[in-house]
Amino acid sequence: MQPIPTGLIGYGTAGAFFHAPLIAAAEGLRLAAIGSRRAEQIARDFPEATAYEHPHDLIADPSLELIVIASPNESHAPLARAALEAGKHVVVDKPFTLNAAEADALIGLADRVDRRLSVFQNRRWDNDFLTVRRLVDDGRLGEVVYFEAHFDRFRPEIKQGWRETEVAGSGLLYDLGAHLIDQALVLFGLPQAITADVTRQRAAAKVDDYFHLVLDYGHRRAVLHASVMVRDPGPRYLVHGDGGSFVKYGIDGQEAALREGRRPGGANWGEDEPASFGRFTDADGSTTVIDTLPGRYTAYYEGVAAAIRQGATLPVAAREARDVIRVIEAAQLSARERRTVSL
Repeated sequence: MQPIPTGLIGYGTAGAFFHAPLIAAAEGLRLAAIGSRRAEQIARDFPEATAYEHPHDLIADPSLELIVIASPNESHAPLARAALEAGKHVVVDKPFTLNAAEADALIGLADRVDRRLSVFQNRRWDNDFLTVRRLVDDGRLGEVVYFEAHFDRFRPEIKQGWRETEVAGSGLLYDLGAHLIDQALVLFGLPQAITADVTRQRAAAKVDDYFHLVLDYGHRRAVLHASVMVRDPGPRYLVHGDGGSFVKYGIDGQEAALREGRRPGGANWGEDEPASFGRFTDADGSTTVIDTLPGRYTAYYEGVAAAIRQGATLPVAAREARDVIRVIEAAQLSARERRTVSL
């Protein structure tokens, strides 16, 4: 399979630490161009990639087949539209768009021009979530009645950058919420209703930095929680079913490794520390330590390459990412009006 020449738009946190190294490491792709004003950094990190100052110049490059959009959230929809209209396959960083209407318009356009459109929901390949998903799918937990996922951090100071400013698509719900919602939808599908608490807890915060979502699945509840004011975090996952319970502390280390400059594929990549392995307690009260499955973010991009070259199913369908935006919109309405919102 000839590597797919790929252009990346955006070389901030998402582009430099996630997309660029993962594209470069993935089988079936070649990082051929990067659109950013950070030409010196690009030349140092990926000298083989052409640097474009303007994203539309990158999109117009006839040698590129796949465009990856890792720019600020409010630019996702217009840049994706331009790339699709130019005949390119497209990957958009999460969150897909600012609203479901934008997402539906892009899905329709991709269908009309017969191009592949996907969204980078990399946390599906976290080692801890892969382990939870296997336990749920295998039926070891029985009928799951309660699922709780946390993405807590300790950041009392306001960070520089657009994510902490009052621009469209900023805030914790669009950022970490897109990950947790996607994971819940992978496991259980769309909920019947959502009750949300979304607020600002830091005195100087200009955007939401806390959320607590309760997804209603009839007899099942999925609770999704994130805060930037948690110094001593509790469990990452709590899953309870009539077959037993699973509790997991700690978080996948792939993001930390990428930020340290490590490249995927090295020794022990995506593996968990044994001290952080989760515990499964069965219906009789016996507890077993569950080895954490290895995480592998490159699986996403290798899946995109296979979808483009071999007609395989996309690793994340655009319609799935659109449903994440639907839940975010419902959560915003629920928090604003202080009520449960049906989907």
